[in-house]
Amino acid sequence: MKAFNLFILYRLPLGIVLLLGGVTLGFTVGWWEATIPLFLAVVCLVTHFMFGPMRLVQEAVEAGNIDVAMGLMNKVAFPKLLYKPIRSVYYFMQSNLAMYNKDLDKAEATIRQSIASGSPMKEYEGMQYFQLGTISYQKNDLKTADQNLRKALKMGLPDKENTAAALLTLASIAMSRRDFKTAKDYFRRAKAQKPTTAQIVSQIKEMDKYISRMPG
Repeated sequence: MKAFNLFILYRLPLGIVLLLGGVTLGFTVGWWEATIPLFLAVVCLVTHFMFGPMRLVQEAVEAGNIDVAMGLMNKVAFPKLLYKPIRSVYYFMQSNLAMYNKDLDKAEATIRQSIASGSPMKEYEGMQYFQLGTISYQKNDLKTADQNLRKALKMGLPDKENTAAALLTLASIAMSRRDFKTAKDYFRRAKAQKPTTAQIVSQIKEMDKYISRMPG
């Protein structure tokens, strides 16, 4: 696994070296002998530009190494050359990192690019709209947030934690509109997910204080 990660990290310079070596071998010895290094060069260069370092970015994010993840993302010079599903993931990760840095405008722009690039799987598409809805909510655009979060739930989210988070945000939006019946329904559905993430559990406990006092 470590060797494969090293290959991902250094396949561009490796591909260039193999390409130059293959061309030199072709001119000095013969093109038949140059076939293997040229083929390997093409593999290195094509996979570099089509897939990028997204595997390493994902591992860095999961390990909490945000600076490493951002550094790897910055190495992608031509994101439009990425294979379309990988490009979608790339922009999604860009949006996540922008949110981490509280750059909501960049987060919104990149998640829209992710959506425009398509989705590699159905539940991932739901996460794209969940992200867009969350950004809109943080920007106080409650109408857009409501639309995108409901769309995310309709498409389906991959786990109970994200589902509960979307429902809690919708409950909060309904409360701000004094639509107490809808707020209670969203809150009930959020609790039914039985989330375990500390932040979401805390939000449920805090919101429960207000929900229990509401009419309707």
